[in-house]
Amino acid sequence: MIRRLGWTLDPRSFKVHPIAAPSPDEKKEHYLQRFWKRLPEHGQIVVFDRSWYGRVLVERVEGLAKKAEWKRAYREINELERLLVDDGTRVAKVFMHISAEEQLKRFKDRLTDPLKRWKLTYEDFRNRDHRADYENAIEDMLEKTSTGYAPWYLVPANNKNYARLAVFKILIDRLGKGVDLEPKPLDEKTAEAALVLFGSLE
Repeated sequence: MIRRLGWTLDPRSFKVHPIAAPSPDEKKEHYLQRFWKRLPEHGQIVVFDRSWYGRVLVERVEGLAKKAEWKRAYREINELERLLVDDGTRVAKVFMHISAEEQLKRFKDRLTDPLKRWKLTYEDFRNRDHRADYENAIEDMLEKTSTGYAPWYLVPANNKNYARLAVFKILIDRLGKGVDLEPKPLDEKTAEAALVLFGSLE
């Protein structure tokens, strides 16, 4: 999905931040700090490939955050998103869901295709063993952090083409609302220069 977005958007204003486990230095900071540093400038679109929701998902399930920490994170995340929206940032949160059967099929495809094998690691198999725990964490996350100003969009993603179109529609609706998409007219100087060179503007 991110790759498809990258094909269509201007790379000068579209940034992708793949978020891995925090570095030793990042572990010394509040967990939201590393995201704060990567927030979009005005006019930019930023995609977080994994986000601050790691605190209430991976860190919760894997025991990397204490219970008090991940329970507190729901409020902290809602407050961060409220701050962003109040400042004019449009937040679009999309959760693409696949079934356990489809996940297994994709594992098999990656395992048997040498060009896709790099996508599959031992961690994928290990995490699959915790699927029920992740499902519980996901349900809590959706319930506690889907707000009127920053709602979650849950997209069934067993069918990749359907999921891509659904996500594009969500992003267009969420990010394009109220934005004038009409092409800008030529400014006067450019129009005059074009008339001299071409004799007409058609």
